[in-house]
Amino acid sequence: MRSLSQSVTAGFARRRPPNVETGQDRNRNPHLRLEIDLDVIRYNVEAIARAVEVPLLPVVKADAYGLGIETICDTLSDLAAGFCVFQAQEAITTKLAHRTGKRVLALGPPESTDPDDYIPHRITPAVCNPLQARQLRKAHPALCIDTGMQRFACPPEQFHDALVSGACSEAFTHATGIDHVKKLKDVTRNYRLTRHAAASSLLDDKEAVLDAVRPGLAMYHNAISISVPIAELRESRGPVGYSGFTAERHGTILAGYAHGLRKGPCLINGRRSRVLEVGMQSAFVEAGPEDRVGDDVVLLGKNLSESDLAASWNCSPHEALISLSSMATRRYLY
Repeated sequence: MRSLSQSVTAGFARRRPPNVETGQDRNRNPHLRLEIDLDVIRYNVEAIARAVEVPLLPVVKADAYGLGIETICDTLSDLAAGFCVFQAQEAITTKLAHRTGKRVLALGPPESTDPDDYIPHRITPAVCNPLQARQLRKAHPALCIDTGMQRFACPPEQFHDALVSGACSEAFTHATGIDHVKKLKDVTRNYRLTRHAAASSLLDDKEAVLDAVRPGLAMYHNAISISVPIAELRESRGPVGYSGFTAERHGTILAGYAHGLRKGPCLINGRRSRVLEVGMQSAFVEAGPEDRVGDDVVLLGKNLSESDLAASWNCSPHEALISLSSMATRRYLY
């Protein structure tokens, strides 16, 4: 198997001022603007820490949900006990442990079974069977236990063998409900382990808060705004667009399904409106008589949450956020 070090592109990202975009962002849509308020994110994380009173392991996989893993981790490094990614390579390419001084837990399946691919980068690999645990023993792996997700996790009947094989001192599960947390407790009863199960959806349930928590989406509440200006306005005359929708007045925006947009709610001048039809790189919105070219169409932000989009788009809030954030041009606020 190719080592992680061989898989990483040479030339690690350098620390940079938060407002500056990197070269990898050149393909982002310049019209689709993503504003990230770092002060609000810190406020949210501080509130989580006060509420749970256990160490925080913020989840920053997939480039911190498309918000920029380096800047988000720099902002939270003094509040976090460590950070969680999905693949170890996410932490290696950004020198995450080096830049933050905190260890990194790779939640997904191991990309390598060579401990030396993890140890220099302060990465804790997750293992899900006795063989993986034995192979990665030197890297002090964490054991992921299957409590119902049925994905990249150790069946409870193999728990003891895997624990011993890897000399694991940490066990976790991907819990979507309190039943999963209870199963983790049952499986690990009588073992001295650091255990964690609660991600954003379970942070308010005291029974789910074990020895650490893994906040993700909860960190970004009210901190994200994604908008695009109206590029054109017209009084509608009969059927409009590919689908032949009807509206008294419509506007066109320069964002489409290539940028993660779908039909659904939006805000224009503080008023609830609709994205009526989505093309590849543009879309139609329902406009009012007071709307003007250049006015912002808010696709995500205050009074229009990820959950609002998820309900309309028939997806998860996480999917709604990353669908739009991944192709938007970032701006960080302090």
